[in-house]
Amino acid sequence: MAGRLTIMLAAGVAVMCATGPTAMPSDSDLKVVRLDPAAAPPGGSTVVHAFVANAGPERTASPFTVVVRLPSGFTAEGPYFPEDCRAEARGRLVRCTFGAGLAALRTATALVPVRVDTDVTPGTRAEGHVQVIGADDHDPRDDRTPFTLSVGSGSSEEPADQR
Repeated sequence: MAGRLTIMLAAGVAVMCATGPTAMPSDSDLKVVRLDPAAAPPGGSTVVHAFVANAGPERTASPFTVVVRLPSGFTAEGPYFPEDCRAEARGRLVRCTFGAGLAALRTATALVPVRVDTDVTPGTRAEGHVQVIGADDHDPRDDRTPFTLSVGSGSSEEPADQR
């Protein structure tokens, strides 16, 4: 029995040495804050600001992912911030990963440029969503929020990239 326990302990130590210690999740509350992007005309662009706050009380100990989902008629097109954001589902979904260490009462923002399809009718208002996913988050009720993409006529608005 003692020999088997020694072998199991040695195997566990070898695995930890090979993979590194596993951080325990912190006591953090990641929450998404609603921000609606500026209006853009058909064929124009705007930027979704996926804004996440850590309400604390602790600094995050694990990475977290911010997911932006776009409705039909809108397509994400880089470059994104942070640079490691990745578009999926033909540009209708973008995932951005942030490392551990977001301090309590601090924020992180992913910037996702969005192109309005040329056939979207001026006056259209469409709903997208921002979601945060992380092992540290202890309150899932505030992990997702909608945002509204508005399509203007283009005649009275300044270009979205000059705002």
